[in-house]
Amino acid sequence: MAVHAERRNSGLVGRLNGAHHRAALNVYLLIVVAHWAEHLVQAYQIWGLGMARPQARGVLGQYYPWLVTSEWLHYGYALVMLVGLFLLRPGFVGRARTWWTVSLALQFWHHIEHGLLFLQAQFDTTFFGAAVPTSIVQLVLPRVELHLFYNSVVFVPMLIAMYLHLRPNAAELATTMCSCVARSRPQTRQPASTPA
Repeated sequence: MAVHAERRNSGLVGRLNGAHHRAALNVYLLIVVAHWAEHLVQAYQIWGLGMARPQARGVLGQYYPWLVTSEWLHYGYALVMLVGLFLLRPGFVGRARTWWTVSLALQFWHHIEHGLLFLQAQFDTTFFGAAVPTSIVQLVLPRVELHLFYNSVVFVPMLIAMYLHLRPNAAELATTMCSCVARSRPQTRQPASTPA
């Protein structure tokens, strides 16, 4: 058993899901929240400030407009999200793993949608008879709203997974191999001193 556990913790993936799981999750969460902030700023620019959609480019897009129009950025982020969810999954157990897997499955579909947009942009063509590159669900929901939706349905189960991961029940705590939860150490009681 010790050899199996040692083998599981060797290599990059093993270290990411063992001794460095908490740090990797924190970095990953920082990337996810920064991306969320961009979408929320873009939504505020449209609905709060009344900006036209092409001018509502989030924070970075105001300084680097080509970022928002580049499908490389959007597809790259979708891929980073997918890879992060996949690489960090082995560190989760029990209920947390179930929720993390839900997030992974939803991000896989989100990645497919971005892949369709990316292909259309790279080959200068459009699908579904649309005037601009369009994903499947974008046929019924505008792009800004769609990506707010996608980021929400991926983010919420991911947060639930992280919450449960940091608060495992006894069975989950017994099977976890990562550094996220401080394990209870048996307290050794000092004998009460007797007054002299």
